[in-house]
Amino acid sequence: MTAKPIQIYCENNGATLYVDEGATLSEILGKLALRTESPVVACFADNRMKELNTRIYSPKNLRYVELVSPDGMRVYARSLFFLLHKAVFDLYPEARLRVLYTAGRGYYCEIDGAGSIGDEQACAIRQRMQELVELDLPIVREKLLFSDMEKLYRAYRYDDKLALIGTRPQSFITVYYLGGLPGYFYGAMAVSTGVLRTFGLEAFGGGLVLLMPRQDDWSKAEPMRLEPKLFAVFQQNKEWSDILRISDVGSLNSRVLKGEASELIQVGEALQEKTLARIADAVRERHDRHGVKIVLVAGPSSSGKTTLSKRLSIQLRVLGLEPQTVSLDDYFVDRERTPRDENGDYDFEALEAVDIETFNADLNRLFAGERVEMPKFRFTDGKRYYDGTTLQLSERGILIVEGIHALNPGLTPHVGEELKYKIYASALTTLALDNMSVISTTDNRLLRRIVRDSKYRGRSAYDTLKGWASVRRGEDKHIFPYQGLADVMVNTALFFEIPILKPYARPLLTQVPANTPEYAEALRLLKFLDHFVEIPDRELPPTSILREFLGGSSFQY
Repeated sequence: MTAKPIQIYCENNGATLYVDEGATLSEILGKLALRTESPVVACFADNRMKELNTRIYSPKNLRYVELVSPDGMRVYARSLFFLLHKAVFDLYPEARLRVLYTAGRGYYCEIDGAGSIGDEQACAIRQRMQELVELDLPIVREKLLFSDMEKLYRAYRYDDKLALIGTRPQSFITVYYLGGLPGYFYGAMAVSTGVLRTFGLEAFGGGLVLLMPRQDDWSKAEPMRLEPKLFAVFQQNKEWSDILRISDVGSLNSRVLKGEASELIQVGEALQEKTLARIADAVRERHDRHGVKIVLVAGPSSSGKTTLSKRLSIQLRVLGLEPQTVSLDDYFVDRERTPRDENGDYDFEALEAVDIETFNADLNRLFAGERVEMPKFRFTDGKRYYDGTTLQLSERGILIVEGIHALNPGLTPHVGEELKYKIYASALTTLALDNMSVISTTDNRLLRRIVRDSKYRGRSAYDTLKGWASVRRGEDKHIFPYQGLADVMVNTALFFEIPILKPYARPLLTQVPANTPEYAEALRLLKFLDHFVEIPDRELPPTSILREFLGGSSFQY
């Protein structure tokens, strides 16, 4: 009996064709003859991510995923982790690779049991990875019974994976194999090592930085650009994680299930408060020595800049200063005056979205000791307004200005550098799912934004997801280039926050329409959230940065 033809529609080029039942996505791709800027690494079939060796048995709507897209980069990164894991296993079979966190355009890794990694070891590992690429080994996906998986992982001493899966038991577990080596990964993978030709691997800080392909030229790896201040923040948080014995989601879930969530919240908030107290000491010293008048707090979307500024204000009052906080959001131009990006959408991340002229005029009057009526911005209709709120700086006054552009020199061109203290804030997630699966700092911020946009800005999760790519492009262009100008970097992420965000974000994500491209991203985030045991927010203090997104804060926003 001949195979029954099935209808396929390809979103990439609008083509409709008929293929034999059981054809793989890779075979269908060959028939489509798509012209792409970079290699295709996976495919969405009816908005569900699939590997290219997946067979199709019913009519499907397909959207092939290129390497240089955000989804493609995630597939490529996961597959590179497996490739690196295999190379390290071949060279150091008793050691354990840990992919710890994102680092610039790459990932910082350490190898427990192999000592401090230098250039010679990095070169040997990189060479082994290249050999595995040339062999074009298949990455094989298999489903195992939970009991069989447990035996397999115990044999390989995958305690991190056992801890994660043990707190979310399932009948069957998806396992991937590379050259006989098993691994557990969250999401689709490349079909073979031959796809993974572009990468970099450099020794740094006793570990390794795995570098991804460049988005503007996928045939070349990103250069090594790890900001030392950023690396120091990550290392500090890694030390805190080690102290608390929470290095991954499995260990976090275990502590929560033991009833220790309250203690974790208390310790996490205390560590963050300690950091802010140290920064306040530094600001006071600069104020006394150099006459600092303004503290600039910048960071990407949903990094918690507003609450950080308010908590810093309290710490500065303890030291005898009289701070006043100003949000750059209140200086947004009316929506119809907002610049547009190359796609014709509003570019809220552009510096020109801020009324710089009015802001600097108010700044000069405040520094002169005048009382100034301050603007407010209404996000629901995109209008600036005044409600009679005024501000005046005293002799001991210091201005705290927070906003995504606060570190951009174009915002305060007439304020001397000696009068500024600059802070860069971001939710720098150091928690990992397991040793091979990092949690993206971008995903952390996206979940915060989805919850906040729904509660305070009248936007659905669909709207937030639809605009997120534009936000990310704006951050790359207008925010990240200035992070190196900061006097200090602050991590606003809390290692327990995703379990707290989960019950808020989950119902919002389930409302994303299934017939939209954003549904695939919503589905990815829902699967990601499934790894976490929920934590109620009732013991979260009213001054927590998370309250900025959840509500219940004692601060006025």
